[in-house]
Amino acid sequence: MSDDASFPDVPADHLREEGWELTDESVETVFKLPTASVVGATKLYDDVRTRAAAEAAAGVDHQWRFFFATALTFRPPLAPGIGPAMILPTVRSEANSTFADELRDRGFEDVERGRRERIRTDSGARARLRTYTASMPLPETDATLSITGWVGVWHGDGFRIAAGAYPDDAIGELLGLSDPPERLRRRPREYRDDLLSLIRAVE
Repeated sequence: MSDDASFPDVPADHLREEGWELTDESVETVFKLPTASVVGATKLYDDVRTRAAAEAAAGVDHQWRFFFATALTFRPPLAPGIGPAMILPTVRSEANSTFADELRDRGFEDVERGRRERIRTDSGARARLRTYTASMPLPETDATLSITGWVGVWHGDGFRIAAGAYPDDAIGELLGLSDPPERLRRRPREYRDDLLSLIRAVE
């Protein structure tokens, strides 16, 4: 693994077509191992079209979905005798803990870890996924936003983390809209399929 942090490849066309917008790029130490600091180069995206639709229809400005992808590097680089398989369980554990903390930092409550699944990424790597659930009262309404998050961790061309979260209900229903625009009628399964597609496409 190179000592120079580089950002992961993401499905840019898919993100653009679906209305996702890059809101932050960062390079920072995400956790530490006994012999190295683990640096993450992260791209963070917001579903700005859905956000704008909810604000226009109900006057509620809120981030309903987010997605991020991280490429990890080690400083100093791992010793030649330390292979990815030796490090992957630690990376996976730290990534899941960090995601749960991220949800809490965003104001979510009742953060709970859920089931595990395995998928194969578009590049052929085997990724292990973990689900999370959480909720947040929406101060502008009497509603509570419940979300499901997914975190994927794998080693392909380096270590990758890809994750995101989406509402457990159609946003139009959550906001009590009688005739919401199409974008606010989307069901959780649509959100789930889109997020998993994004995760699989990260390299």
